[in-house]
Amino acid sequence: MSHVVILTGAGISAESGLGTFRDKDGLWTKYDLNDVATPEGFARNPALVHDFYNARRANCLQARPNAAHIALARLQTLHAGRVTLVTQNVDDLHERAGARGVIHMHGSLLGALCAACDHRWAAPAEMSPTATCPACYTAATRPDIVWFGEMPYNMEVIDQALTQADLFVAIGTSGKVYPAASFVSEARAMGVETLELNLEPSSQAGTFDDARFGPATHLVPEWVDSMLRA
Repeated sequence: MSHVVILTGAGISAESGLGTFRDKDGLWTKYDLNDVATPEGFARNPALVHDFYNARRANCLQARPNAAHIALARLQTLHAGRVTLVTQNVDDLHERAGARGVIHMHGSLLGALCAACDHRWAAPAEMSPTATCPACYTAATRPDIVWFGEMPYNMEVIDQALTQADLFVAIGTSGKVYPAASFVSEARAMGVETLELNLEPSSQAGTFDDARFGPATHLVPEWVDSMLRA
């Protein structure tokens, strides 16, 4: 395969200790998503939103890349063709595993964004409503995260990558969050081969040409090995 486009979701980081929306007792269960993952929630109570993302950022910084992250970085390095890595995740585990040019379509916990002037900078370990933007000095700083109702980042780049792909692989995604959930249909419509690697079938599982199920730390290294042997 000369160009592989890979989409990763929360399932690839779950074995590193980062929770998903659907964990029964995880961080997300303690909050209403409308309060902490929407622009309206931030407008109502920025302190609550910052507390939530400060906790997620601390969790992220304590986590370590697992075998699946490391395997994808190895594929990028050793694959004879091109590997485009797109993630719905807001952690930096792909980068810490050695991956390059990761497209974070939902933003990053390690980034800060000014809601007043759109300036971006590296987020401190803890953010607060009183922190000011280093560019315009307005106290309107927020996490550089794409919330529900907002447009994901780099969609034109992702769409172009899909048009040039020979293989599209979705790893650890639920298949319920759009527009990422539509990537497999878009890829298939263009004749791109598709593969799902997941703990269990996603809501889009029947759309893929092939699917394999099990823990990401087992599935992904095995698949990468097979790709590098081909």
